[in-house]
Amino acid sequence: MNKQDKIYIAGHRGLVGSALWNNLKNKGYKNLVGRSHQELDLMDRGAVKQFFDEENPQYVFLAAAQVGGIMANNTYRADFIYNNLQIQQNVIGESFNHNVRKLLFLGSTCIYPRDAEQPIKEEALLTSPLEYTNEPYAIAKIAGLKMCESFNLQYGTNYIAVMPTNLYGPNDNFDLERSHVFPAIIRKIHLADCLYNENWEGVYKDLNQRPIENISGNNSKAEILFILKKYGVTSSDVTLWGTGTPMREFLWSEDMADACVYIMEKVDFKDTYSSTQKEIRNCHINIGSGKEISIKALAELVSTVVGYKGSLLFDTTKPDGTMRKLTDVNKLHALGWTHTIEIESGIQKLYNWYLENQ
Repeated sequence: MNKQDKIYIAGHRGLVGSALWNNLKNKGYKNLVGRSHQELDLMDRGAVKQFFDEENPQYVFLAAAQVGGIMANNTYRADFIYNNLQIQQNVIGESFNHNVRKLLFLGSTCIYPRDAEQPIKEEALLTSPLEYTNEPYAIAKIAGLKMCESFNLQYGTNYIAVMPTNLYGPNDNFDLERSHVFPAIIRKIHLADCLYNENWEGVYKDLNQRPIENISGNNSKAEILFILKKYGVTSSDVTLWGTGTPMREFLWSEDMADACVYIMEKVDFKDTYSSTQKEIRNCHINIGSGKEISIKALAELVSTVVGYKGSLLFDTTKPDGTMRKLTDVNKLHALGWTHTIEIESGIQKLYNWYLENQ
């Protein structure tokens, strides 16, 4: 990529897209294009075609997706598969129709089998059943990476699929109905700390910025306490889903963005598989830290950073999800990139960002 090339970041306001945008901008790329959902509905094929007709980008980062944690994935199963398939088909299809030079498709490590051997190599894809709670989303992402792979093999395009591990960072989703585990833990412990210290101004400020089921800081204390208790937050404790024993790998979103831009600058499709392979498959690239932590240990670290003195409880009637999901990042390291932000400093950075954006 040259600094003047037109680069479209689909989903540029989200956790992933905003990190990509900032990374590119900081590296001197001057011709970045983004559209909010209100400006461009990526599920509308006609609107996507019109956008590509008008803008004609040379490079595309496909970071737009409907995402969420266990509860959202399991509740909105049809939305997660249908909406993501539509977005991917429209953006990848129009990228092909408009001769985009290179495309980066961002998937997720939930594409791998529930019981895959750890750490998970790219070759584990489609070798056994998926985790049930996020199966629809995983299938959509598998379709996206296979679409990239298939266009490359049939038409000689240069589309690369990357599978980031669990991400956290600026512009994360802290909606307790739909968020991933990390931002949910941050927010729950922050709110519990406010209640523990009778800091009602902090509670009001939080809920005014991010209402929970239409409950804001303008509601009564009784209404606020009721909705917070529904989500496991009281003045004395925080209740999290599952046993706390599942292991998770986390990567700071700005590290992920740096890896993606590095790949777009230095890696081509031909570099993602061995020339000795009889069948060209599993050309995607894991992006992660290669390190893991239990949900319980993560919550304890967050409590320390927040300064929370209350108790951490676990609702074992709720699902744990996949018990372990550690990526093998040897392929990424061999291509020349490694992460820089460790989880301990990352928690402090994320909590600082959260407090500054209330």
